[in-house]
Amino acid sequence: MMNLSPIEIDGHTFLSVSVELPKTNLLVVTNDKGYIMCGALDVALLNEKLKDRKVIAGRAVGVKTIEQLIEAPLESVTYEAENLGIKKGMTGRDALLKMI
Repeated sequence: MMNLSPIEIDGHTFLSVSVELPKTNLLVVTNDKGYIMCGALDVALLNEKLKDRKVIAGRAVGVKTIEQLIEAPLESVTYEAENLGIKKGMTGRDALLKMI
């Protein structure tokens, strides 16, 4: 099953995407500038092989719901996210607010 729904964070609208897969969930919260995602995100790939795309993204691991993704500390972030002040250890919420 897949669920797409708007989510408000401090008055800003983001899109949450949840996909139920066998034995795991794929979780994303995004806007037109960047996104945070569950452990399925390959930050190293974005930083190395796709660096020219300048993707703004962060990854949280061990999360099972969109709510957990928003509140969890980010385990890794892309170089472009760092350029916006998004840092490893920052909550998903705080990272998303830097993407506005």
